[in-house]
Amino acid sequence: MDLLTFGKTGWGDELFYATLMTVAVAVTAMLIGFLFSLIFTPLKLSNNKFLNFIGNTYTTVIRGVPELLVIYLFFFGGSGAIMYVASIFGYFEYIEINAFITGSVAIGIISGAYSTEVFRGAIQSIDKGQFEAAKVLGVSKFVQFYKIILPQMLRLAIPNLSNVWQITLKDTSLISVTGLVEIMRQSYIAAGSTRDPLFFYCFAAVLYLMLTFLSMKLINRLEVKYSRGF
Repeated sequence: MDLLTFGKTGWGDELFYATLMTVAVAVTAMLIGFLFSLIFTPLKLSNNKFLNFIGNTYTTVIRGVPELLVIYLFFFGGSGAIMYVASIFGYFEYIEINAFITGSVAIGIISGAYSTEVFRGAIQSIDKGQFEAAKVLGVSKFVQFYKIILPQMLRLAIPNLSNVWQITLKDTSLISVTGLVEIMRQSYIAAGSTRDPLFFYCFAAVLYLMLTFLSMKLINRLEVKYSRGF
């Protein structure tokens, strides 16, 4: 256990900060995913064929392409795209996107595709009579969504969102290819330095399991809260 002590002789502090980075990326990516789902869920539910096509294309392409490929496209393609736009304005220096931003956005887009499908399914599971009653009562669309649809949607969506969170949390390990020091990257560095890969990779697995366990406890409490009365 001397390898996990804090200070110059151990890797405990480095792994602690790497764990915080993993949580930061996962939470940021999940929030970005929610923003994307708020945009694309109405498109998938729209009766307009063009809007529906855009929503279906987003979820189909992102879920059909390997997550690592999406990260590569954003990490390498993102810099190229920004440099191309900058060259139009006469700037020809190399521009590198921050690894945290790249990883969070890439994983957030992946998370958003799955969240979109979760929210779509949850809204379609709500009894149509709820929508009809709101219209008859003359409830505004904002109040209808906030007071009637959203609470029921969350009750139905939270169990599946827990799966999305687990996918997002595990996908953070893929951004080690960008050089961002999270659990997997730090474990790789420590394993190479000490030549004890089995120990550090096993400890990385323990850290991921701990994060999953703690987050599932929180999600279960939210599920109970939004399921009151059912």
